[in-house]
Amino acid sequence: MKIIAYTYTDPLLESSPDQADWGWEVDGVYEDLGKRTQLQQLFTDCQTQRADYLLIRRLEELGDTVEEISDRLHQLEVMGVAIIATEQPYTSENYPQGAGLLNLLHAIQRQQRSRLIRQGHARNRLEVAPPPGKVPYGYRRGKGKYTVDRSTSPVVKDFFEHFLLYGSLRGSVRYLAKKYGKKISVTTGRRWLTNPVYRGNTAYQNGEIISNTHIPIISKEEAAQVDRLLRRNSRLPSRTASARRSLAGLVVCAECQSHMTVTRVTQRNQDKEYLYLRSTSCPQRPKCKAIPYQEVLEHTIETVCRDLPLAVAGMNFPQLDAVKNSLGQAIARQQEILAQLPALIETGILDIQTAKLRAYKLRTEISALEAKLATLPPVNLSSVAQAVSIPQFWLDLSETERRFYFREFIRQIEITLQNKELKLRVIFIF
Repeated sequence: MKIIAYTYTDPLLESSPDQADWGWEVDGVYEDLGKRTQLQQLFTDCQTQRADYLLIRRLEELGDTVEEISDRLHQLEVMGVAIIATEQPYTSENYPQGAGLLNLLHAIQRQQRSRLIRQGHARNRLEVAPPPGKVPYGYRRGKGKYTVDRSTSPVVKDFFEHFLLYGSLRGSVRYLAKKYGKKISVTTGRRWLTNPVYRGNTAYQNGEIISNTHIPIISKEEAAQVDRLLRRNSRLPSRTASARRSLAGLVVCAECQSHMTVTRVTQRNQDKEYLYLRSTSCPQRPKCKAIPYQEVLEHTIETVCRDLPLAVAGMNFPQLDAVKNSLGQAIARQQEILAQLPALIETGILDIQTAKLRAYKLRTEISALEAKLATLPPVNLSSVAQAVSIPQFWLDLSETERRFYFREFIRQIEITLQNKELKLRVIFIF
């Protein structure tokens, strides 16, 4: 008994299957990529060397239209070759030429309409054209790419700058509504912050991203800072990212492990206010006492100035530099290959379609490598640590500015009060 297999792969939509996936011991495999030359060879070979069974994944691999599929099924039936579809409930014995096969072909016809649409989208991706759908606010469609909308892009730019300055998503959303009358939800604001389009990249529904396809609204450095701020804010309790006080969301009671919130106390007919840090859900009896906010703030500044340079010095910067160099070299190699493609087309080594597929693959790989590179800490972390280890630096900042820098370096602050003496432990992010 002779068993053969046939696969057709549309390079725009899928990759070639593994030959070991058939689950049968096959005597030969005919594989087509883009064109069905091997299918014609299969018919020629079957006329001289009869096969008993033909394995295919789906019937639509036999042709681009229902008429082609039906005709080739008939040819195989005449040659006495039994067909088994591994990904469809079809065998030529169960579905002889008749009503059952006709219903299956109608179902395939509907699937092919969807396939034609996906092929169109795939061709647009090869041309690095924007995907279908609504254009992100701040852009409009140009000639095959996104172009900056001069009337709305300043609104988006200002939104990003406010977030980079204060690190508060809700605050930036309120700022946008107050200054421009542009009302967006917090969810929409978060989508803006993570949208690759604003960074000059094009993202497709399959999750692949191609970088540097159009003019960005924010730079790569700003995009990396936005990502760091979002990761930092995700570690904080809800709604503390936009809190006024710099220690909000960072302080934890070392005894009960409860987060501490900033409370404000005033006296009647007096403008002066008193700030305290109080445990939100202390399980102990009696509960942990409130601690003066200013005292904790002063101890925090003192600890940061003393311990931050030591923590940064303990980081393995040579290893970090090696990772960055490795990623940079990988990006450079991919860019060199990309630059060679036009010459390969001219010499006839690659046809235009294959070159476009290769270029698309290279661009997505470069984008993935650049994304990894952007997540690494900035190179100048040592110099920054030295600058912020001066107490006067912190004292000259406003509470909002101090909040930004605290959260850039501090993961958590644990405090204890023993015999009326405040003890504080600062846990840094790195």
